[in-house]
Amino acid sequence: MAAVGTLTQLVFECADPASLVEFWRDILDLDPPTGDPDWLTLAWEPVGRLSFHEVAGYEPPPWPGRTGEQHAHLDLLVDDFEAACARVEEAGARPLDDVINPGPKAWRVYADPEGHPFCLVSVPE
Repeated sequence: MAAVGTLTQLVFECADPASLVEFWRDILDLDPPTGDPDWLTLAWEPVGRLSFHEVAGYEPPPWPGRTGEQHAHLDLLVDDFEAACARVEEAGARPLDDVINPGPKAWRVYADPEGHPFCLVSVPE
């Protein structure tokens, strides 16, 4: 069976696209964004585009969500776990949990500056 379509972008709803796009641009080392103040887009090869859409009254999902409030999150595979943790925290991420299973399968849940959860992982799973 043929695919219905091709993933063209991943969109984050947010209150401040300009600020949030700079956070993700910094930690993913991407080129400057394109678009309008209320919809900014980064070119990101694994996905195609990573976009940030302004939504009035935006509220981040709670962590940990108990009834599906998280919706979705990104897992970022990193080579140097400790260095990656330091870098995202310096860029403005805040830890939502302790490091889980420190060692060969370490991961940690963070929130970006607007509260979207994402994980740093040392092993793809």
